[in-house]
Amino acid sequence: MTLVFTGLLSLLALMRMPLFIVIAAAACYGFYVQDVNLSVVGLEIYRITDTPLLLALPLFAFSGYLLSETRAPERLLSLTRAFFGWVPAGLPLVAFLTSAFFTAITGASGVTIVAVGALLYPALRQSGYTKDFSLGLVTSAGSLGLLLVPSMPLILYGIVVQQMDLPIQLELTDLFIAGIGPLLLMIAMLSVWSLWATRHQREATVPFSPRRVGAALWQARWELPLPVILLGGIYGGIVTLSEAAAMTAIYVLVIQVFLYRELPLRQLPRVVLNTCVMVGEILLILAVALAFTNVLINADIPTWLFEQVRGAIENRYVFLMLLNGLLLLLGALLDIFSATIIMVPLIVPVALSYGIDPVHLGIIFLANMQLGYFTPPVGMNLFIAGIRFKEPMTDIYRATWPFFLVLLAAVLLITYVPALSLFLLK
Repeated sequence: MTLVFTGLLSLLALMRMPLFIVIAAAACYGFYVQDVNLSVVGLEIYRITDTPLLLALPLFAFSGYLLSETRAPERLLSLTRAFFGWVPAGLPLVAFLTSAFFTAITGASGVTIVAVGALLYPALRQSGYTKDFSLGLVTSAGSLGLLLVPSMPLILYGIVVQQMDLPIQLELTDLFIAGIGPLLLMIAMLSVWSLWATRHQREATVPFSPRRVGAALWQARWELPLPVILLGGIYGGIVTLSEAAAMTAIYVLVIQVFLYRELPLRQLPRVVLNTCVMVGEILLILAVALAFTNVLINADIPTWLFEQVRGAIENRYVFLMLLNGLLLLLGALLDIFSATIIMVPLIVPVALSYGIDPVHLGIIFLANMQLGYFTPPVGMNLFIAGIRFKEPMTDIYRATWPFFLVLLAAVLLITYVPALSLFLLK
């Protein structure tokens, strides 16, 4: 009976039945088999309301949607290009920095490809870069920034781990700090490769001009305090994450609606609706996943998985290699929120048994998910880029492979050199 039910749920998932329905059905069936009153499902779903940090998710999402509806990406691109456009391969560096920051704010790499990529791709082509290089860059850069606060996947990983009964307590601020080094490593490796790949395209540089810098700073004058408010408030211990999210949402709303006046008030309901739909999907999946996690715990699935893995794999480095392969596959097949909610409760206890720090594990997890976004043949960003730039998927595959290999090398370094993630926490 269990096999039949599992097969039916798998079939429904393949038929694109909403994921929260599939997980909720699995939770209800699991409690039924365990002879547990099904009212516990409602109690487990309600448990999500005891997590104050969940306030940060909709508020940061709202800020990101507001920014993506205005000329903020254009100002951000102009600002970074004014500062870094003069160095060799300066425009690719500008693209990586701009995309990373915008993805961190919006929490969605697809939005970055659509909003920022629309500006970057023609700029790269006009500067003399080849079509393959330009396509590969905007597609791969779209996922940068998932390791940088206030990225929603980063926050979600921390929330899921904090809901687990672990012997080690994870602090969200540690997770935020740990993402800085790996992100800088990725940008540095991509920039070095871009410098080598475009070494014959000297015409792509933009001369440094104090006037251009001043103009870019003036254009972005209202958005420049945003990182200070956000990062300074969190890392300085002045405000909590939820308070920082509220401050960010209010500040972005004021500057975009009343100072820049790029978003009419009549458009706000649409932005709020889009935010609610996205965050609602995440919270629904998270709520039912908490119930399903308890089903697994009651059935001793994590213990069984732990014993199986420990029995088959004794070396932590072999475990990490297999974990990378699994996460890369999941990143290509599932959206990052679903993968986080479903897989983290399973892999964290096993990883802890190998002595892997949960903060380091979070960076490994998100770095692989980031790479999975444009892993051929089904990475989500590949399809978004193909639709946005009206290019055949075979061209997108060919264009992204060099960037994929560079970031794969970065992910392996992040995985096997924990100090890259943890050195700032010492």
